[in-house]
Amino acid sequence: MRKFTGMFFLLLFTAPTIFGGGYQVGLHGAKNIGMGLIGTSLSDDASAYFYNPAGGVFIKDRFSFCGGGTLLMARTTYQASDMAYQTSIDPGISTPFYFYAAFKPFEDLSIGLAVNTPYGNKIVWGDDWKGRYLIQDISFKAITIQPSFSYRFNDVFSAGIGMVMTNGNVELNKAIPVDGEEEEGQLNISGSAYNVGVNVGVMVRPFKGMSLGLDYRSKINMFVDDGDAVFTVPASLQTSFPPNNQVSVSLPLPANLDFGASYQINDKWMVGLNLCYVFWSTYDSLTFGFATTTSVVKETTTPTLYKDHLITRIGAQYQLNDRITLRAGAYYDPSPVSDDYLHPQTPSLDEIGLTCGLSVVPVKNLSIDLSFLFLKGFEREGTYLPDNFSGKYKTNVYAPGIGLTYSF
Repeated sequence: MRKFTGMFFLLLFTAPTIFGGGYQVGLHGAKNIGMGLIGTSLSDDASAYFYNPAGGVFIKDRFSFCGGGTLLMARTTYQASDMAYQTSIDPGISTPFYFYAAFKPFEDLSIGLAVNTPYGNKIVWGDDWKGRYLIQDISFKAITIQPSFSYRFNDVFSAGIGMVMTNGNVELNKAIPVDGEEEEGQLNISGSAYNVGVNVGVMVRPFKGMSLGLDYRSKINMFVDDGDAVFTVPASLQTSFPPNNQVSVSLPLPANLDFGASYQINDKWMVGLNLCYVFWSTYDSLTFGFATTTSVVKETTTPTLYKDHLITRIGAQYQLNDRITLRAGAYYDPSPVSDDYLHPQTPSLDEIGLTCGLSVVPVKNLSIDLSFLFLKGFEREGTYLPDNFSGKYKTNVYAPGIGLTYSF
């Protein structure tokens, strides 16, 4: 029987896909998607409570509500280093959604709620592809709920804070290599995790038209406790692979520090910049274990060696007339993964995102918001050293979105 390590590495790389790696496109509001995700310094509507809770009190209306969703369509291609094999992920569709509400009981105080599904997707490489011992398929979803409030100290400065409650669920499958047997084994893992963090920010408006924002979303450790690990292997191997087992692992969701600056040039034009620093180095290794251990199924610590990185975003908005607003933006998101730990579970690539959008106001106080994101993952060759699995990857992501905003 081959040395069995693939299971551990599969579980290891589940973490960034579900809780912050993978595409990491930030589909949290149609208006901000259209502007390249520059929302840290903006306070146009209740979506401010996700991007920077300090902006909630600068929303001009007493009540603000917005909600919507996105069709996330991704296609990733793998090609073996020897060029003799190529395949693609089944381009499934997922539908992350968002809902925000803000209320100002007093002029200098605002309370809000943010509900998101920021991480959710389904990836299917197939049962018989070359990397099936690392991953065959995975489906997952995560929901965050953030009650918040913000306070304006004067016309220039405000601060806000929110409690981020996160719940995630995952199910995945992989093949198990078995020597001397006609059929391969199978592993199915499913589990859930819950924890809380904080989202805190400040906003400064030093002069007319200028807005500066700083926001910090804390690290959250998502601990999967007693997840199900079901092995399907020939009867002769069941003593080495207990059919019904439990698995536990801590999955770190890294902290983010965002700085944003926007300027309303005139009645028509607004431009903005956003810098997002992601503390990926917290994800340097994982320790996980099984309730029932054997000589091949046991507690293991494995390295990931992710690195911190900076995402740069720019965007603009143009008020065409009283009913139509146009938007466009772009950003660059470098990979936090080294070439020696590039894994098909999360084939992380250097990415450029291009966005556009528009809002239409059919009646007073109601806005229909449309957005589109194209994300290009540049071709990259790398190896996952623990299993000596190498190849080239490239990715395209298409994400049309729609939302409604109602304020009064």
